[in-house]
Amino acid sequence: MLIRHRPDIAPSEITPQHVWRRRRELLRSALAAGLLGAAGAAAAQGAGAAKLPGKPSPLSTMEPPTPYNLVTSYCNFYEFGTEKDDPPRHAPKRLRTRPWQVLVDGEVRRPQTFDIDDLLKLAPMEERVYRLRCVEAWSAVVPWVGYPLAELIRRVEPTGNAKYVEFTTLADPQQMPGLRSRVLDWPYVEGLRLDEAMHPLTLLAFGIYGEVLPAQNGAPLRLVVPWKYGFKSAKSLVRIRFTEKQPLNSWQKSAPHEYGFYSNVNPNVDHPRWSQASERRLGEDGLFSRRRPTLMFNGYGDQVAALYAGMDLKRFY
Repeated sequence: MLIRHRPDIAPSEITPQHVWRRRRELLRSALAAGLLGAAGAAAAQGAGAAKLPGKPSPLSTMEPPTPYNLVTSYCNFYEFGTEKDDPPRHAPKRLRTRPWQVLVDGEVRRPQTFDIDDLLKLAPMEERVYRLRCVEAWSAVVPWVGYPLAELIRRVEPTGNAKYVEFTTLADPQQMPGLRSRVLDWPYVEGLRLDEAMHPLTLLAFGIYGEVLPAQNGAPLRLVVPWKYGFKSAKSLVRIRFTEKQPLNSWQKSAPHEYGFYSNVNPNVDHPRWSQASERRLGEDGLFSRRRPTLMFNGYGDQVAALYAGMDLKRFY
């Protein structure tokens, strides 16, 4: 697949760090003012840049965030096209995020259909600054807003048969021109083991940078699994199903020789078409920035390595 890269970003387009830090202070003040409900109402009416503050989390990385304009303009969201600038060009004009419901079913005692506004109120929002590593060997640091997926899982009460969680995303040809492509068998499906889904780092995200999630980044809610490659973090979720058998995720179905079920960031296992040993960070000196070494589990090894104790991580890729 041909991967096109954006040209170098001018320094004038990058948000200064002191401005971004000041912005976080303002967001904390907004949280105290109780703006969560207002953010939901604004998003329902299609307002842009609705605020969605979250309490800062101790699980955040201390690395400086990637500029907002890069994260929202350089995207993988194949439902809107395979080029990086397709999602920001198409998704904001086409994707309707209200009304929106998420079915949670399968091996659970309390299957439910949740309205998006009910999900917004299900648990306290947190801001978590996570590293994001794309399988194409670029990375970013993003302040996500959401709460642990485990909060939702506990409420539906998985049965003893539940061993995996399958995530299905929206597939609407009227809204998503990329569905005309045969690059994948739609709808997009991803999966996690139940213990991976319950891990405290696994986030159900509704926003970034203190604002409601932009359409091109997976509105109105998406998964964020920071120790895995970015395609594991399914966007625009419409169903979460608990299963006894391992789900067949979309990329594994499309190209099993390139993509496995686990897809943990592992610099020692190359993609068949490029090395995963190093990466480029968006916003660092443009396209020709010096590559940095890729970290095992994207730097989250201390938190998640125990999930894979005794597993051959080259075989279970």
